[in-house]
Amino acid sequence: MATKSQVFELHDDPSQMEPLLPGELRQGPLLERAHDLRRAADQLAGLCRPGALGGLRLLLRAMNSYYSNKIEGQHTLPLEIEQALRNDYSHDQDKARRQRLAVAHMATEQRLEAQWQNWTMAQVWSAQMVRDIHQDLFARLPEGDRAPPKGELLVPGVLRDCDVSVGVHAAPSHKAIGGMLERWGGFYGAVRRGELQIAAAAASHHRLAWIHPFRDGNGRVARLHTHLVLGKLGLTNGLWSPLRGFARSHEAYYARLAAADEPRAGDLDGRGNLSERALVEWMAYTLELCLDQVYFMTGLLDLAGMKDRIAACLAFEEQVLKQGVRAASLRGLHYLFATQSELERSEFKAMLGLGDRLATAQVSALIKRGLLVSDSPYGKLRFGVPQHALRFYFPKLWPEAEAGATP
Repeated sequence: MATKSQVFELHDDPSQMEPLLPGELRQGPLLERAHDLRRAADQLAGLCRPGALGGLRLLLRAMNSYYSNKIEGQHTLPLEIEQALRNDYSHDQDKARRQRLAVAHMATEQRLEAQWQNWTMAQVWSAQMVRDIHQDLFARLPEGDRAPPKGELLVPGVLRDCDVSVGVHAAPSHKAIGGMLERWGGFYGAVRRGELQIAAAAASHHRLAWIHPFRDGNGRVARLHTHLVLGKLGLTNGLWSPLRGFARSHEAYYARLAAADEPRAGDLDGRGNLSERALVEWMAYTLELCLDQVYFMTGLLDLAGMKDRIAACLAFEEQVLKQGVRAASLRGLHYLFATQSELERSEFKAMLGLGDRLATAQVSALIKRGLLVSDSPYGKLRFGVPQHALRFYFPKLWPEAEAGATP
């Protein structure tokens, strides 16, 4: 039987993570799903112009951070994330640490979304980008959050300098990580065909996790990198992410990842060191999951359906909560959502059909409830998406936030 050191030595060669893509004979169904994903993503992009609906995008980043924590078994309540964004951290140190991690994830995701149009594909797929994501995420945390009870301090952006096992997977030797990352990025970054590049994004997620380049944070970095690649390919427009799907099927997520770690099972299982069949199954799972997320968001952004959901939210506000919000705000709120624009306060008030005093009070009530957003006391108004309105505006998008939201 091979010793542990001999097992690690087997992984010193970058070819040990082959195949990086399945052979052409097995690519057909994957390319069909990638084509479907491209078409569905284009349709979704047509419903929301870049940079619009900032409240929704902020909420989606909070949701992604919540689900990333959940995948890692570091559960953070949606309300706790909302409180952390107001700089209101728990007195419980472990909860506060998880809150800081969630906020850091949001900030890193926002940075990636702000920059991905400026980066070349070579930069997106570079080993340096992988290190930069790790650096950006964990450098936002205080040193105490990066020092586990047992183990060494996690240094942001620094590749691991020791050999590790993850479950039954013996990760490559730390001496091989640099070469592995160069091979990983050089290969996937050179894939040019549209559908094949989308399929490559799915495959690369597993292979990056397989390399396990850091002491800790590898899953978070792999998921953020996949989010970056899909955004760079023009598929997400900041409106969806596979993180929600991964977390909501986390048992399948881990099972598919682990299966793709397995060595080739005989001559009919491809020609590389790792199982081609398991890689195909991982890619099919990921592409199907992405397509499901796009379809789901497309349904939520339907204009006619959204008008009904805004009306239901306003009816609840007026008849149950009675905090000053009126159903008369429907026209103005739906206009802001439909046009994805902003309005001068005088323009919004004119759409309410109320007198000036009542209209002014209505704007104040809507802002207080987060249904309108403004950058200043007299600034323009934008459509807001507070957590308490989730169950009306975007039902089932983030069920945990719906259940825990304060009315």
